[in-house]
Amino acid sequence: MKKVLKNVSFVFLLLKMCLIFGQETSAQKRIVIDVGHGGKDSGAIGVNGIQEKDVVLNIANAILKFNSTAEKPLGIYLTRYTDTLISLSDRTKLGKALKADLFVSLHCNHSDNPNARGVEVYVSNQRSMFLDEAIWFGFQLQADLNEKLGFESRGVRLANFLVLRETIDFMPSVLLELGFLSNEDEGSYLLKPESLDSLASVIWECLIKNLDGYERIGD
Repeated sequence: MKKVLKNVSFVFLLLKMCLIFGQETSAQKRIVIDVGHGGKDSGAIGVNGIQEKDVVLNIANAILKFNSTAEKPLGIYLTRYTDTLISLSDRTKLGKALKADLFVSLHCNHSDNPNARGVEVYVSNQRSMFLDEAIWFGFQLQADLNEKLGFESRGVRLANFLVLRETIDFMPSVLLELGFLSNEDEGSYLLKPESLDSLASVIWECLIKNLDGYERIGD
């Protein structure tokens, strides 16, 4: 029964995306923001009890808020809008169904070392026509988060995460680790609504800046 409900939820999500897609202007760039974890999968849990699934959902909703007030908004779609668990495969299917220009997976980090801190960006370790763009965007994200919010940059790294592996042949895709919930300072920072708004603002501005004038390969 749970599997049926999950599949039904994803079908409704796709239908919602199709309706919104029909209202887009041809000039809008399409970004899928993959909101990590959800439902029974809390993701990392911080020293103050903060849960990764809640942090990234709040950031994603704040990005939507900033985008809705823009003069030229982007076409931004979330893989989940509530505290729901969506399979990794269904998350990537959404990006491919929408023919997205960019796929960004939002997460928070955790380490056994309580002093670990900073932002990491992961891109696929598989070669693709979109890999260079993914790497470039990853570096831009790190630079903006460092310059505007003071987050330490831990590098753009190669990985074989499913959400990257199944999207990189179709669009640039990155997985963003927004600080360590296991670090007392960063965990406390990510607990504040105003901090999440600041993170969302920087990410959204980075999207606007780097997708302005961008033409999808193959268009």
